[in-house]
Amino acid sequence: MSLLAFFLFTLLVFSSSCCSAARFQGHKYIQRKTMLDLASKIGINYGRRGNNLPSPYQSINFIKSIKAGHVKLYDADPESLTLLSQTNLYVTITVPNHQITSLSSNQTTADEWVRTNILPYYPQTQIRFVLVGNEILSYNYGNVSANLVPAMRKIVNSLRLHGIHNIKVGTPLAMDSLRSSFPPSNGTFREEITGPVMLPLLKFLNGTNSFFFLNVHPYFRWSRNPMNTSLDFALFQGNSTYTDPQTGLVYRNLLDQMLDSVLFAMTKLGYPHMRLAISETGWPNFGDIDETGANILNAATYNRNLIKKMTASPPIGTPSRPGLPIPTFIFSLFNENQKSGSGTQRHWGILHPDGSPIYDIDFTGQKPLTGFNPLPKPTNNVPYKGQVWCVPVEGANETELEETLRMACAQSNTTCAALAPGRECYEPVSIYWHASYALSSYWAQFRNQSIQCYFNGLAHETTTNPGNDRCKFPSVTL
Repeated sequence: MSLLAFFLFTLLVFSSSCCSAARFQGHKYIQRKTMLDLASKIGINYGRRGNNLPSPYQSINFIKSIKAGHVKLYDADPESLTLLSQTNLYVTITVPNHQITSLSSNQTTADEWVRTNILPYYPQTQIRFVLVGNEILSYNYGNVSANLVPAMRKIVNSLRLHGIHNIKVGTPLAMDSLRSSFPPSNGTFREEITGPVMLPLLKFLNGTNSFFFLNVHPYFRWSRNPMNTSLDFALFQGNSTYTDPQTGLVYRNLLDQMLDSVLFAMTKLGYPHMRLAISETGWPNFGDIDETGANILNAATYNRNLIKKMTASPPIGTPSRPGLPIPTFIFSLFNENQKSGSGTQRHWGILHPDGSPIYDIDFTGQKPLTGFNPLPKPTNNVPYKGQVWCVPVEGANETELEETLRMACAQSNTTCAALAPGRECYEPVSIYWHASYALSSYWAQFRNQSIQCYFNGLAHETTTNPGNDRCKFPSVTL
């Protein structure tokens, strides 16, 4: 090879290497910019399990009015996706849990799902995430968990077939996917899901440059033992700290502890650099009497401080991953009165159905925390001790009350014995009086079997004794 030819060959190789390195650095820059963009736009969860909620058209206008940057749907509602095409909102859609198995078993089924739920709307509707299922490891869904990653993979295959590369596919998991989460450095996934689910999931997420989505609610962690953990620590307030004895990392809030426990768990499985997204977090604005700390002031404080933390520039990250941008969705847009379970399950909203705020909040993070109007001081930040009864709500439908009365009295011979003619609670003879006794008696008798004082919205808890000297209502003692 002549000297000139060698020089030209060397120059070509050097130029090619430089171009490849430049492309790689450029790709990393674009990825980082995209991640920062996603993380800087605080999202809102838009659930629709209520019989008093506004239309999708009104709801999306409300979402725009609060200046949220991203909306997460729990389905792929066609009306909402069409309306969202006329906004600048980023959008996340969800594959319902019951569809996972069929999607995993057949690429054609996954292709049809993408054709039906993404292609008619994208790119005008700025879909950024497809979440497959919701907390499928938290409930008994048969073998659905084994079908999770195959379903996710088939959706990605279909997206790639159509040249779509900027929609990431993930799945939201809850904190109960961990066997241990305290101290954070002890974070470890449950043994029974590590091999079959977590390793394939992490491999998939890493290979597709997606996010590990986490539904993380410090309220539940704090409220299980409110006297042992500072409320201020849970609400991003005060000066209390916790130092992990194994790592020496210092924690100033409960959320960071919980996030880092997941990051440590992923690191132990060989994925120390996995990107993290918060698919749900928030604080309930109301709850049952035994649900300590569920009130408007705490909800406002948590979400306002959360937004400040997550919109900080440069990103704050967590003690184990400082500077990590974390896309975050607040839970939720509305209270949803058709959800089952305890009172907090129905009270995570930031807006009333008419769009007025339950409390003021600034999704941009620009408003100083001192700029919000004061809220009433709560009375339930310490556990209630005393008796509780279950009675009909004011204005309850009498026909529905009568049906519920029959149901309660049919469950046990003792539930409504005191309502028999001539017995101590028979009079006054009215649907409301008899239902009041029956609901309180039924709830007291079966509460340990997860019966809630709700009855499809007909009842609520009270600390005021509804009985009298003659008729003693059964109660629950907290």
